[in-house]
Amino acid sequence: MTDEIDWYGPEAATFGDRVAAAREQTGMTQAMLAKRLGVRLATLRGWEDDLSEPRANRLSMLAGLLNVSMMWLINGEGEGVDAPEAGETARRVDLEEVLADMRALRTDLLKKAETVGKMEKRIRRLMTEPADA
Repeated sequence: MTDEIDWYGPEAATFGDRVAAAREQTGMTQAMLAKRLGVRLATLRGWEDDLSEPRANRLSMLAGLLNVSMMWLINGEGEGVDAPEAGETARRVDLEEVLADMRALRTDLLKKAETVGKMEKRIRRLMTEPADA
């Protein structure tokens, strides 16, 4: 008996994870898939980010375009995509770490930019106030 991980099973992956994996397997970008489904890019991103799920008619279209079963998209059972290979998994973990670092840096930069903006407003206010004698 092997201890293989069920990469796309309900314990390891979400609906959005499975949609993204199947889309990547087909070689489509988010924009391409959204256009083929007739939905906005933001809608597809919401599905992949697990912020929302498609209605039944879109789910059926999605499964057909991605060449997977609707049940696989919903719960990871049935016809889907193969699990990533070991080297690909390590690379993906590395990429996810870099993305996490980038997000943290972006958050920090946004906070710093907000602080700079407040300082600029304070300087402008001080420049327009009359000097005390």
